[in-house]
Amino acid sequence: MKSPWAPSSGSSAPRPSSPSCCGGRALAERGWTSPKARLLLLAAGAALSVLAFMTVGLKGGLAFALELRAVRLAALVEVAVAVAVSTVVFQTITGNRILTPSIMGLDALYSLLQALAVFTLGGLGYAMLPATAKFLGEAGLMALLGTALFLPLLSRRGDIPTLLLAGVVLGVLFRSLSLMVARLIDPNEFAIVQSARYADFNTLDATLLVPCLGLTGLGTLLVWRARHVLDVMALGREAAVGLGVAWRRSATALLVLVGALTAASTALVGPVAFLGLLVVALAERTVGTVRHGPLLLGAMLLAVILLVGGQTILAQLLDNVLTLGIVIEFFGGLAFLILITRRRR
Repeated sequence: MKSPWAPSSGSSAPRPSSPSCCGGRALAERGWTSPKARLLLLAAGAALSVLAFMTVGLKGGLAFALELRAVRLAALVEVAVAVAVSTVVFQTITGNRILTPSIMGLDALYSLLQALAVFTLGGLGYAMLPATAKFLGEAGLMALLGTALFLPLLSRRGDIPTLLLAGVVLGVLFRSLSLMVARLIDPNEFAIVQSARYADFNTLDATLLVPCLGLTGLGTLLVWRARHVLDVMALGREAAVGLGVAWRRSATALLVLVGALTAASTALVGPVAFLGLLVVALAERTVGTVRHGPLLLGAMLLAVILLVGGQTILAQLLDNVLTLGIVIEFFGGLAFLILITRRRR
């Protein structure tokens, strides 16, 4: 079976071997200025964050406490990887570094699908469905609907104001429809819909952890295999087609993966609008290259540092006075405003 991002017949897509192939600036490939060295520093930071999360403030039975923290750690890492990978891929397809799946309303679509499922099946019927089957069905449906909605917008790849406006309108539409459906259902079932509308890193659905980890792992592996194709797609649609990339087929397959990864993160903690924007913007400046191999790794490691390290600081030093979701949305929103302001200059 032919890979969806394989080169079109009669052409061959070269694999860029340096950042300059994608319009980036070549950096010195030695010392601590190289992307590899910077990735090693980020990996060390992520490892320290994980170690602190698992060991700082342990009380009571160590076995029980470690098991509980391990489950939460796995969920935080899953969300970090899913958000980082989906954002990098989505920004490459759309051709700018401002848009993310959440800003375009993709996580709001997942909340709407959950509300429609509760409205159709009832709270009891929805709760009786197997958690894994329910999640996979919602994730698959969201991936297909998201691809059908956003693929036509790719024709306006360079029209950032139109894409931003479309994302805002779609996000408001999905959230409004979700709220309308929630008002139509029984008040006792409203809590099921309400819990899916806000990010919460403290209460995680452990029953969804295994399927979310599996889906995120598979999606990340497929994106990693397509990293060289993403390097070529970053040149622009016309250039990528000229270099042999089957653009529409590759974009469709990658959008399906973006939808699945967004569903995997939203199912565990709810919608997080600006986390992806924040980690990718930081990764571009930290790693120092636009090649998708180092960029994907840098974004994932930074997301782990922000989520795991941030949760450790808030829980152990600030006694959970603030929630991680609010802090990330605040700094992510600032990053969004800074990026928009710089683009207008």
